[in-house]
Amino acid sequence: MSTDKVSVHGSWASRWVFIFAATGSAVGLGSIWKFPYMVGVYGGGAFVLMFLACIALIGIPVMLAETLIGRRARQSPANALKVLAREAGHSGKWSWGAFAGMITALLILSFYSVVGGWSLDYIIDMGRGDFQGATAEQVGAYFGNVISDPWRLTLWHTVFMLLSAVVIARGVVAGLERSLRIMMPLLFVMVLVLLGYSMTTGHFMEGVHFMFDFHPEKVLDGLLPAMGHAFFSLSVGVGSIMIYGAYMTKEASLSGTVVGVALLDTFVSLVAGLALFPIVFAGGLNPSEGPGLMFVSLPFAFGNVVFGQLMGVVFFVLVAIAAWSSAISLLEPMVAYLVERTKISRGWVTFWLAFICWFVGLGTVFSFNIWKEAKFFVNEGGLFHLYQWGAAGGLDFFGVIDFFTSRIMLPLGGLCFVLFAGWVMGREAVREELAIRNPLLFALSLFLMRYVAPIGILVVFATQLWK
Repeated sequence: MSTDKVSVHGSWASRWVFIFAATGSAVGLGSIWKFPYMVGVYGGGAFVLMFLACIALIGIPVMLAETLIGRRARQSPANALKVLAREAGHSGKWSWGAFAGMITALLILSFYSVVGGWSLDYIIDMGRGDFQGATAEQVGAYFGNVISDPWRLTLWHTVFMLLSAVVIARGVVAGLERSLRIMMPLLFVMVLVLLGYSMTTGHFMEGVHFMFDFHPEKVLDGLLPAMGHAFFSLSVGVGSIMIYGAYMTKEASLSGTVVGVALLDTFVSLVAGLALFPIVFAGGLNPSEGPGLMFVSLPFAFGNVVFGQLMGVVFFVLVAIAAWSSAISLLEPMVAYLVERTKISRGWVTFWLAFICWFVGLGTVFSFNIWKEAKFFVNEGGLFHLYQWGAAGGLDFFGVIDFFTSRIMLPLGGLCFVLFAGWVMGREAVREELAIRNPLLFALSLFLMRYVAPIGILVVFATQLWK
């Protein structure tokens, strides 16, 4: 097979643009609050070591698989799997796994846009000084008022979706590359600015101890969470990394670049924790707040510390950029696929896909207000109800989409991609694409893709369903 194919969509100018793109896809809302929180709860330094081990054994092999498939085929995920499977003498039906991944990406984007819209709203709220001197109860009530207003949520959901669509519609070079060259350095700068500020709060070492004190007795407690987060943290399983790999130059070292992305993503998450937890401690708050940390605890903390208003604006701009860079990676795979399969322009394809995601996202908007009594998959008194209004248990619309995508489709997508690269493409095709000269390193890479990563993903999948 010839490996000098060129993507019809264009290509990155350098490996650094791919690193920015892949890191932007990986660094999202979860990186800002979930990873630092997990580090503190599950054993500090012990959890960090487990997480890095799981990144090496699961995250990097799956990311490597996605990237090499994309660069080998130079096409959207579904077309890439179909072409490469047929060239290796296998069924083109493997493409259905990638197609399901692209649908999953659009479903994730539908609710991701809603939460991304909250961060845009809070930039303005923080800048106006709405949280200055407010009590924790007032900040909590403020957030409650925000999510209970469907018109307000719809407005910011619309703005966020439009921002994402504009980048995609402009194409790989003029849209994605140009935007990422600005967004990612700005994200890194803002993380470092917050880190510098946190060092002045007088609680910096308290944050360091919370995150890095080694608690060996918690190693087993944190093993499965570390494994799960290692898989989800690199944005694998939906084809985003695969389509970015399709735009990657042939000269770039694939394995070295993927490892660099994994390390950079982990570094940003750790620095974000070091930047945020001292501010939380300075406000006298509990750092184990989960999602509430971002929109309740931190606004309260910023409203009650020196220069908090300015740093609060910086923080929510950081959150918005992280969400934005992830959102565009969720939209690009399906856009690329439809551009390849139809004669419709990229602009119109982007518009209609963004509109569909926006429309589905209204279900998430309404889950917090006018549809909050609508519950699905209710188990009440031993009786199962697919839908019930006003039930005590069950999942709302947002919960259903989140459960289906994160606990079922993402692990299955990652499993499909790593098995395809490890078993379907063929040993020589993988060797040629990875270009690893050391035979032992190549054998190790293939072993991780064929055996270790699939087993790890199955464990993650079973654990998610059990929860």
